[in-house]
Amino acid sequence: MRQILATLLAFPVLAAPGLADPVPDIRPEARPFSVSVVARATRAIDAGETASRMKTDTALVAAPDGLGRSLRPRVRPATMATAATPPTRPTAPAKPVIAGEPNAGFDRWVVGFRQRALAKGISSRTFGQAFRHAAFLPKVIDRDRNQSEFTLSIADYLGRAASDSRVANGRAQAAAHARTLAAVEERYGVDRQVVAAIWGMESNYGSNRGDTHLISALATLAYEGRRGAFFEEQLIAALQILQTGDTTEDMMSGSWAGAMGHTQFIPTSYLAYAVDFTGDGKRDIWSEDPTDALASTAAYLAKSGWVKGMPWGVEVKLPAGFDFRQANEARMPSDWAKLGVTGVDGRPVGNFGTARMLLPAGAKGIAFLVFKNFDVIKRYNASDAYALGVGHLGDRIAGAGPLKGTWPEGERSLKRDEAKELQSLLTARGFSTGGVDGRIGSMTKAAIRDYQMAAGIAPDGYPSVDLLRKLRN
Repeated sequence: MRQILATLLAFPVLAAPGLADPVPDIRPEARPFSVSVVARATRAIDAGETASRMKTDTALVAAPDGLGRSLRPRVRPATMATAATPPTRPTAPAKPVIAGEPNAGFDRWVVGFRQRALAKGISSRTFGQAFRHAAFLPKVIDRDRNQSEFTLSIADYLGRAASDSRVANGRAQAAAHARTLAAVEERYGVDRQVVAAIWGMESNYGSNRGDTHLISALATLAYEGRRGAFFEEQLIAALQILQTGDTTEDMMSGSWAGAMGHTQFIPTSYLAYAVDFTGDGKRDIWSEDPTDALASTAAYLAKSGWVKGMPWGVEVKLPAGFDFRQANEARMPSDWAKLGVTGVDGRPVGNFGTARMLLPAGAKGIAFLVFKNFDVIKRYNASDAYALGVGHLGDRIAGAGPLKGTWPEGERSLKRDEAKELQSLLTARGFSTGGVDGRIGSMTKAAIRDYQMAAGIAPDGYPSVDLLRKLRN
């Protein structure tokens, strides 16, 4: 779980959540930016292995999973046979890869860290066993310092998140683990398809859990120092996990940035939310059996406020001439209906609770009404794109068809430098964004809406490339 990791690993707004090791995945890694998708997010969905989730609005990108073709949503059959694609089967945890190099500074750091770890209750025995194979991993430093920035449209992102193969594999895995998912839903009240979708987004249903030696990776990042305090905290948590006996050092593999298991928990999140659902005395999220990982994910969402029986969101249809100034308000669906907003079937959306309108591609794209459970998913990874990906993939796994609306052609999210330029230009014109940091938050969106109204543009608050061009001119 990268929700915390994500924040610290914030990359530029872009377009590509993931964070897997060698293979790109689709997991978003960033929080409310806009609909940007970070390069790491990119690797999360397909590769399934996550390195961290950023607290921005970034999202994911994928590579494997047969996604070489365009992922823009297109007309597809309403139903999809799952038999054509054999289900992806979790494989036994990969032997951790320790491609270390001698580093005297790292060795001295380990000596000093040992004293800090013991002072926090880690036993000498646990420390010795954990560090018996630990080594400095220069490739981890390279990965941390050289995270490419990409730009990907929300259409492409969701196309990868709910690709044909991911949906087919998800349906097959949901069927194969039906009893487990039903029991988990009964215990925690979290919809089984949402748990299955997170599994699909994070590790491609267990097929890409990461093979980096976790103690080495976390120690390397803590020693390197750029985010030393955070990674030292994760390293202490990893040692506490080993001390409880939930797993062993040689089985504790994960992503280069410390995410572990089928649903990619970082160590501190594991300590807070992981559960022993099998009753074997261990909270084992690393093994071939995904039971504890799936239950731990449900426990995480339940403790974050999941409301049973409430959808994450609903695709909606806006009336002609819709006043986008209304889109920023949270209302009951019955109140949205009074403004002409309906489900794509033309009927009013059920009153499941207060909902806000989400326009991930602005006025020209698909619109959604999202409920509290959408924000609960964002507690797992604080990205609008990620939450949309999980929600949509979950719906598809449960049997729903593709989205009904269409996305604007050629759209992409802004890069971090472009987002900064947008903020600077808005501020120079008298529309304060509250700072120039490249993060599209509520103040920047409000400034965009104010500018759009002044310029006679639909005030959707969307930071598009076209809007940046207009500001430049």
